[in-house]
Amino acid sequence: MLVAAAVCPCPPLLVPVVAAGAASELDAARFACTDALGVLAAARPDRLVVVGPAGRSGRGRHPQGTRGSFRGFGVDLDVRLGPKQGAESERELPPSLAVAAWLLERTGWAGAPIEGLGVGETLAPERCIEAGREIGAQAGRVALLVMGDASACRTVKAPGYLDERAAPFDAEVARALGSADLAALKFLDAELAQGLKASGRAPWQVLTGAAEGASLTGALLYEDAPYGVGYMVAAWS
Repeated sequence: MLVAAAVCPCPPLLVPVVAAGAASELDAARFACTDALGVLAAARPDRLVVVGPAGRSGRGRHPQGTRGSFRGFGVDLDVRLGPKQGAESERELPPSLAVAAWLLERTGWAGAPIEGLGVGETLAPERCIEAGREIGAQAGRVALLVMGDASACRTVKAPGYLDERAAPFDAEVARALGSADLAALKFLDAELAQGLKASGRAPWQVLTGAAEGASLTGALLYEDAPYGVGYMVAAWS
């Protein structure tokens, strides 16, 4: 069953070497992510599942040891989702899970075995929730690291330009993540989320399926939109 969850944003800019001269602008977000991962470690899980957006549809699993890279962002940096086990996977981590792998390496994760799950940004809510239920039904103590951004339409310089629906959408997501409001997250409007370029919608709904019956409480650790994109960090325990 699910015993803890951390929700973190997944921009490659979270990695200082990718952000270069602008690295300090996301220091507060990095510190909050460290705190959220501390909540996961304190829960002493038997397994950590990392969930993040990956492409447009479907879902794909990534075993422990799968490699990721930031070479596509002009940086010669490779990461690995936990220690290598067995044969090298031919698949590479999607960017969201590469950021997660970097966070785990940065905080020195040495606890439970890790597995990754990439979910399509357009995956239907019911399929996301069902994927979460499968995770929550795993034997033993399971923790989730959930990667994803809120809207990308908060300012005129944002990737999706300014959309007046973005701020209210993000405010409701922040409230729901901070209070572990499963119902609110389950019924997020998938079409609206897609229109606002909110990559976290599908992973957040995976979280809701996993958290059913777990009686977790939430805390919002960070919420801001420094580049016109909503970044949020929350911890459930």
